[in-house]
Amino acid sequence: MSDITAMPGRSDSSSDLTTSQRPGAPVATDVNALLDDAPTSHFHHRAVWISGMGFFTDAYDLFVISTVATLLGTLWHLSTAQTSWVTGSAILGAFVGAFTFGRIADVLGRKTVYTVVAAIMIVGALASAFAPDFLFLVIARFVLGLGIGGDYPVSAVLMSEYSNRRHRGRLVSMVFSMQAVGLIVGPLVGLVLLSSGISGALSWRILLGLGAIPAAAVIYLRAKMPESPRFQASVRTQNPQSLQELRDFTGGVIGAVDVAPSAKRRMSLSEFLRNRQMLTMMFGTAGSWFLFDYAYYGNTLSLPSILKDVSPNATIEVKLLLSLTMFVVFALPGYALAVWKMDKIGHRRLQVIGFFVMAVCFLALAAVPAFTTLVVPFIGIFGVSYLFTEFGPNTTTFVLPSEVFPVEMRSTGHGIAAGMGKLGAFAGVFIVPQLQKSIGLRGMLVVAGLSALVGLAITFVLPEPAQVSLEDVVDHRTSKDAPSPRRDAA
Repeated sequence: MSDITAMPGRSDSSSDLTTSQRPGAPVATDVNALLDDAPTSHFHHRAVWISGMGFFTDAYDLFVISTVATLLGTLWHLSTAQTSWVTGSAILGAFVGAFTFGRIADVLGRKTVYTVVAAIMIVGALASAFAPDFLFLVIARFVLGLGIGGDYPVSAVLMSEYSNRRHRGRLVSMVFSMQAVGLIVGPLVGLVLLSSGISGALSWRILLGLGAIPAAAVIYLRAKMPESPRFQASVRTQNPQSLQELRDFTGGVIGAVDVAPSAKRRMSLSEFLRNRQMLTMMFGTAGSWFLFDYAYYGNTLSLPSILKDVSPNATIEVKLLLSLTMFVVFALPGYALAVWKMDKIGHRRLQVIGFFVMAVCFLALAAVPAFTTLVVPFIGIFGVSYLFTEFGPNTTTFVLPSEVFPVEMRSTGHGIAAGMGKLGAFAGVFIVPQLQKSIGLRGMLVVAGLSALVGLAITFVLPEPAQVSLEDVVDHRTSKDAPSPRRDAA
């Protein structure tokens, strides 16, 4: 068995050298340990970029529909229910896609699914742009959602499995933070199109069709990325191949002539669904994600109508500008803070903090009537909830399911959690407008605040995986004889 060969000159800083690279320290014994103890280097950032491009596409396609639905409501004379279907069909597709492709990725491999879901997004985006009527658009958006849903577990899991244990939260959240770019680009493109004099009848088609461009780039980039080394070594037991692909992809930052084979992981789907610890992990990840996405997507995709209640005379351009302002001023810094501080604060702890602040903001808006009738205080408080949404459960619900399941069921577990999250989002898209009509904006905010509090409580069933080896996170939850989780020194 040979020692790991690491090249400190290729890492971001010498402080990234963990125990196995220090002189006289024990050597890494398998592929998982090689990755856990590797310095954060250029190959990590390449993986972030490839995964993040797909997630930018996901976010753009999901959130641009709020602007499109506003335009189509007038052009096609849509009812409230029809508008909700236009807004929510992609989310319903994402619910199905996350379950389906999450499982397939654990059977056929992450890389296969990685490319297929990008191709589905291209088809869905183009079909949506050329939709001749309401029903065709709903079906096309559902197809698009299948690809988006499938991308959630694969992007998160592949990045998690390439990451080292010290900066895993940062690296996976960097992938997710590309959602911030999608959130900003959507309203910005809509504002440019409408301000340039292009008719609404053409603008909505351009907005939807543009989603195919980054998806096409994603296919090219992902075709060049190798299969997850952890999956290759532990599930397929192809240790020499995983070592060679790891050496090639990292450009020699990680290199080893040979290491001991990784332990074969054999949990079946039926065993997974009967395992008490795995059921607890599914409850914690899927339950918190469901409740979060109910509040987040319900409020975000209904933001134009919410702003209409706050500022009835605002034009669609003004509403887009207000939405863009909230994304840039509040959401973007939230993503940046999550990337910067997640691994130091703790992934579970950050989720608890974010849920708490969200609940306080929503309930404060509901408690004081002036906060929902004046634009400035509403934007300020709602914006703070956005800050702690991103610096909290919007990021952590994506990261945690990529850490708490065993490698042979990691995409399956993440897919279940992501699918339930999208089911919550779908419920929010339909329920929030109806609640707004029946109990008013303040009543709707009370429901969102209570959802955040329940999500906070559910989070406590999960372990704290920050800076712990993926294998130790799982073993710590599933075996009484497991060794103590390995952590980097603070």
